[in-house]
Amino acid sequence: MQDDSNRNTIIFLVCAVALFIVYQVFVLDPAQKRKAAELKAHPPAAAAQTAAGAPALSAPPVATRAAAIAASPRVPLATPALKGSVSLRGARIDDLFLTQYAQTTAKTSPPVEMLRPEGTAFPWFVDFGWVGQNVPNLPGPLTNWTLSQGATLAPGQPVTLTYANGAGLTFTRRIEVDQHYMFTITDTVANTGAGAVTLAPYGTVQRQGLPPDPSASSVVHQGVIGYLGGKDRAFTYKDLSKDKGQVQQFDSAGAWTGITDRYWLAALIPAANEQVHAVYRDAKAGNVDVYEANYTGAARTIAPNTQITVSEHLFAGAKELPLLKGYQDSLGIAHFDDAIDWGRLLGFLVRPIYSFLTFIYQQVGTFGVAILTLTVIVRLAFFPIANKQYESMTKMKKVQPLMEELRRRYKDDPAKQQQEIMALYQREKVNPLAGCLPILLQIPVFYSLYKVLNISIEMRHAPFLAYTDLSARDPTTIWNLFGLIPWDPSHAPLIGGILDSTLHLGVLPLAYGFTMFLTTSMSPQTGVDPTQQRIMQFMPLMFMFIMAPFAVGLLIYWTWSNCLTTIQQYVMMRRYKVENPIDRFFARLFGKKAAAG
Repeated sequence: MQDDSNRNTIIFLVCAVALFIVYQVFVLDPAQKRKAAELKAHPPAAAAQTAAGAPALSAPPVATRAAAIAASPRVPLATPALKGSVSLRGARIDDLFLTQYAQTTAKTSPPVEMLRPEGTAFPWFVDFGWVGQNVPNLPGPLTNWTLSQGATLAPGQPVTLTYANGAGLTFTRRIEVDQHYMFTITDTVANTGAGAVTLAPYGTVQRQGLPPDPSASSVVHQGVIGYLGGKDRAFTYKDLSKDKGQVQQFDSAGAWTGITDRYWLAALIPAANEQVHAVYRDAKAGNVDVYEANYTGAARTIAPNTQITVSEHLFAGAKELPLLKGYQDSLGIAHFDDAIDWGRLLGFLVRPIYSFLTFIYQQVGTFGVAILTLTVIVRLAFFPIANKQYESMTKMKKVQPLMEELRRRYKDDPAKQQQEIMALYQREKVNPLAGCLPILLQIPVFYSLYKVLNISIEMRHAPFLAYTDLSARDPTTIWNLFGLIPWDPSHAPLIGGILDSTLHLGVLPLAYGFTMFLTTSMSPQTGVDPTQQRIMQFMPLMFMFIMAPFAVGLLIYWTWSNCLTTIQQYVMMRRYKVENPIDRFFARLFGKKAAAG
């Protein structure tokens, strides 16, 4: 019976792996290639609208970014943190690079592309404008503005754009930018006509399709985000795409709204006292998702021979915590530091751990060392609790042979078996539940540390030892002997995609798997079924493959944490004279009998 169970388990695992490989090779890989070819051949179309009541967006499709930039006159932009241009067509901010962040770790890497013109693949851009009933020729995405003042947009060097609609309205837009990522847009509308007009300001940030993002993390929010109606409001791209035409709407004052990636944010910030109607949606243009966060402000009536002025801000850049908090305080932007995904339940833990990790990083100067140091400090803080846990586990492991003997002796009498096991616990002073509470107390803290490492922009492109980017997966792989063989496994026919994804195993994943094996082998075996025990023995192998795609910084944290756990378990097992796998290994190596104490 036991042999049949083992054989069935092995058959199941083999079939599951075979099905997964077939599905990857013949379904997932071809689908991804088709999607990439489709997006390359057909750049995303324009959205139906930018904001409620705003004109349609209809930039002509072009093949390249350079062609899109050249398609309209522009005002160059240059700051210590940004470079790009502002389009005079639509007065749109759609060409922006982050000069202090590179796309890759290569020395010749171009800077990170923040905003991208419409008509290219995966555009991301920002519009500001006006809407009004029965008001002709309002400025929209196709409006040609005139540069009336300034030449290059830079800190302390604003530019002024003007547009006259030919029906008595003159629009003046002053654009300023600071040393970092904050724009100030001041719009003035002068009415020289014979009658009053009523207008409302709007702002919109839009993305058309999403490029593949190797830095994406399932535990860090990416999508629309903002502080609306007195609450943080965030929806993932997937949330918006679930139901066609479904929108999320909020009425709010003291608001901000935008679209965020893991590290980058484009946020619209109306005046603090402005009452706005904000909308999140996926506008869908054909087979392309058009993600949009917009707001429409309160309507203003402009009498003849008068003018009104509205000021708003745009943040377009990296989510650096000190910078976000600085803007939050100086400009009165409510909860602006919540643009970083602290998490809903454990944010109260994530924030101080993040601040402490940043402090350590500033002291040691290397983010990898900061991770190791913080892990040690957290372990020391939990040492008394963890010690109780490992003491309980060690005692359980010590009485494990006696428990197995009782189960064999009373296998036909469950009541007697349970009675004898409880008596054994009392004699040996073992509490099987004593290890549970310490684990429960530690889980929130260690998950918070895991969250911190996912949101830390400081980990991006941070070098450590032989690695050039702690936020990327381990680039080494066992399939070319970690680079000793001049061969790229991803180019292998049929299985290249699997070797480069599912079966990609570098130095750190292997180290993690080994340390997890040690911690698992030192824990007491739960369950009497040998098949179940064999499955538990396979857990380190399974988790090694599961964790392999994760960032190097996370693997360093997990592996180092496992090392500290192993040391603490080993000391405890030696103290209670319990045989352990480390002593057994050295005993076999040197031909000696394993010592328990």
